[in-house]
Amino acid sequence: MQRDRRWPRTAVLRRRLLAGAGAVALAASGGAAFAQQAPAPQPVQQPGPDGLVPDAIYLEADSTTRNGDVITATGREQRVLARFRNTTLRAGEVSYDLKLGVAGARDRVEFTDPAGNMVYASQLQIDSDLRAGVAVDFATRFRNGASLMAATAVRRSENVNELNYAIFTPCPICDAEGNTKQPSISIQAEKVVQDEALRAILYRNAVFRIGGVPVFYLPVFSHPDPTVERASGFLVPIPSYDEGRGVSVEVPYLQVISPSEDWLISPQFNTDVAPFVNLQWRRRFADGMLVLRGGYTYERNFGNFDIDNDGVVENDVRFGDLTSRSYFLGYGAFDPAGPWRWGFTAERTSDKTLFDRYDVRSPYQDNGLYYGDERRLISQIYAEHQTARSYLSIAAFSIQSLRVKEFSPITPALNVFESDGDLPYVAPLIEARWEPDGPVLGGRLRLRGSAVSLSRDDYIGSPVLRPGVIPAGPTAGYPGVDSRRISGQAEWRRTMISPIGLRWEPFVDVRADVYSVSDLPPVLGIEGDTISRTRATVGLDVSYPLIRRIGPGADLIIEPMAQLSMSTDPDLDVRIPNEDSATVELDESSLFRIDRFPGYDLVEGGLRLTTGAKATLRWGDSRQASLFVGRSFRDSEQTSFLVPVPDAPTQLYDPTGLSADTSDWVVQGSFSPSDRIRGWGHATVDSSGDIRRAELAVDGRWGLRNLGTLSYVVDRSNPLAGPLNRNYEFVQVAGQQFVYGNWGIAAAGVADLERNIITRSEVGLLFDDDCFRFEIGWRRDNTSVRPSGPSEGIYIRLNLATFGGTGYGQGDGR
Repeated sequence: MQRDRRWPRTAVLRRRLLAGAGAVALAASGGAAFAQQAPAPQPVQQPGPDGLVPDAIYLEADSTTRNGDVITATGREQRVLARFRNTTLRAGEVSYDLKLGVAGARDRVEFTDPAGNMVYASQLQIDSDLRAGVAVDFATRFRNGASLMAATAVRRSENVNELNYAIFTPCPICDAEGNTKQPSISIQAEKVVQDEALRAILYRNAVFRIGGVPVFYLPVFSHPDPTVERASGFLVPIPSYDEGRGVSVEVPYLQVISPSEDWLISPQFNTDVAPFVNLQWRRRFADGMLVLRGGYTYERNFGNFDIDNDGVVENDVRFGDLTSRSYFLGYGAFDPAGPWRWGFTAERTSDKTLFDRYDVRSPYQDNGLYYGDERRLISQIYAEHQTARSYLSIAAFSIQSLRVKEFSPITPALNVFESDGDLPYVAPLIEARWEPDGPVLGGRLRLRGSAVSLSRDDYIGSPVLRPGVIPAGPTAGYPGVDSRRISGQAEWRRTMISPIGLRWEPFVDVRADVYSVSDLPPVLGIEGDTISRTRATVGLDVSYPLIRRIGPGADLIIEPMAQLSMSTDPDLDVRIPNEDSATVELDESSLFRIDRFPGYDLVEGGLRLTTGAKATLRWGDSRQASLFVGRSFRDSEQTSFLVPVPDAPTQLYDPTGLSADTSDWVVQGSFSPSDRIRGWGHATVDSSGDIRRAELAVDGRWGLRNLGTLSYVVDRSNPLAGPLNRNYEFVQVAGQQFVYGNWGIAAAGVADLERNIITRSEVGLLFDDDCFRFEIGWRRDNTSVRPSGPSEGIYIRLNLATFGGTGYGQGDGR
């Protein structure tokens, strides 16, 4: 046996062991070293991420001994540090058998694998290939914070770990001060097997504990490995209740086909109606994504209905034919190399209220180039071409409406819905933009082009048709008006800043439109015609931002701005349908645009002066408050912007706020006095001081997890009340307040102030910590679109770290 060679405690020994080569090199800070024999010539090996070649071991220790083929390193004040194969091992004592290739450690053992997972033990043995090992008093922490502990652990192979008398928890086991605490949820088992090939953790005689208290037992149980992003298996069931369906339980099952493909099968079992099956297939490609989703049942309608047609409504009954009912929601988006990308959406349902009856989750999504809006489904195909200086899009789409046109005073099951024939088929819709590489006459030139073809099955009057072409009498049997448009536009703008900071932007805009209109009402005595119009605009934008320091770390910025523009007569021909400019949102940015309408069908002309001012106060760390006020003036009124009142067609009103010689006032502001409070508001106010439209939103946080939000929206553009009046006024609140520890109260509600009812409300008891959120409460849905009328009952929401969550107990309730 070679003699024991030790160094002073203050010195640190660094070891580099070339395992498998039969050589050991030792070097101390004092310069002492010895060698068993010179290493045989080896091929040059590249170091890994840890700086070591694949067969090297790096050691730091207070002392080391060697007994034959066994080298032992010991730490006193600090533990031994060993690094090999992109892993790190710390322990009070580390030994390595050069002949067997086995490493051993004891006393406060800490091992980190290449993936970053950490293992703790009082004793540990592991082979040089990391394929087999044994640990006593084993504990491991995964990258997502979950922990697995056991009395003993055996690594049977490269993929299988076996643990005896083990506990698993996705929750933290230490508090903020580092003291141990009881995890909120845990699973205790006689034996646990972690199979990395199956990507699962298997349990025998599993006991589920909440707060340390046993609540459930299973002889066998399994769940995905916490390090796995996705794995096949059942997800958390989703319970719900509806007065039409009864008690419902949705049981989702995820089948992972490959890292880029999976199926989600989610049947909904109901006590009062037939089951409803939801399916979803997802596939990711190298250059895109494809998602297909659908649902099916064979059932009659159900809800509140006047079966005998005697004016007496019976609640929660089945009516109508027994038939197939289904939906399909699919989309694809592909972005191959190069300037082109393309995609599609396919969205249809057999019943106007299918999503409401079966609480289908998130049916209205923005997955394509164009969005169908709330309670409208859009099927489209599109392609886009984009470079640094150009853009081109080509699309075609059709829309299915699920909106209520007239609410029934008897029962929601008799609501009249918007007909799909009222909405146009659009094919094609082309948008193009191009800019030259360099400046033109010292400014920026931008060219735009647009073309569209729209066809409509059913006749629809205002706001699509102008007052001059709407028949006064019955319109039954009239065809829908079809239109085609080609537009071209050129805009030149140059920015100049004077020595005193005054910003000048002269601009010139030229635009031409050609329309082809057919199937016009017989009022004008013509069925169709081709119409052309042009408009030229010259103008100047001026702004003068002023800044002043008003205190330490505080600035006040005041920016007056104005625009003067003069345009030719836009020639708003009454035969041109208004398909894309029925509504306009005046705000800080749109008020100063040449074209303030969102589309092409309405244009402004004449002499206009637009003025405004914005004040911004900034202080502290990203704290600010701002206010903008502006208005536009024109040389004459634009009566072409007026439309008939829905409930009094002989009367006209202005839904835009732009028809008079003075526009609505635009008032817009935001504030964030701290990182815990934010607010935003916007309003348009007419000349009489009445609010036409307004929005307000405030959210705040206090304490560690308490929060609240408040939002308000109102539209009073229609001056006359009636069944067709679409004015609205809503207030929405939501918040949560923790009362004791992790226990709190959560509440939310939406109030329809126009109809003076609370459309949705809920209040519940909440428990929330780092890995477990549970909420139980009472919910009422009073939306008039629900065929079964108001629905109320208990809701349950559960989210577990690692295991997933239920989401909302009764869906979105849309």
